[in-house]
Amino acid sequence: MFVFYPEGVCSQMIEIDLDGDTIKKVIFTGGCDGNLKAISKMIEGKKTDDVIEMFDGITCGFRKTSCVDQLCRALRQAIKVI
Repeated sequence: MFVFYPEGVCSQMIEIDLDGDTIKKVIFTGGCDGNLKAISKMIEGKKTDDVIEMFDGITCGFRKTSCVDQLCRALRQAIKVI
């Protein structure tokens, strides 16, 4: 399980389990609980590149990032490590 600590958003931690370049599971700690659980379910079984393409650069309110943008950063790091 790869652990990432997001910056500039409400979520405090993102845990990622990959099978090669396929997302097996994502768990967000903190943030908008229902929305992040739904997003996690929606991306299970998806390729990391597809998720990054879908969510990269999305902002939240006045912030320059969002939980899903931070997820993209986490996925990029996880791919390098795993």
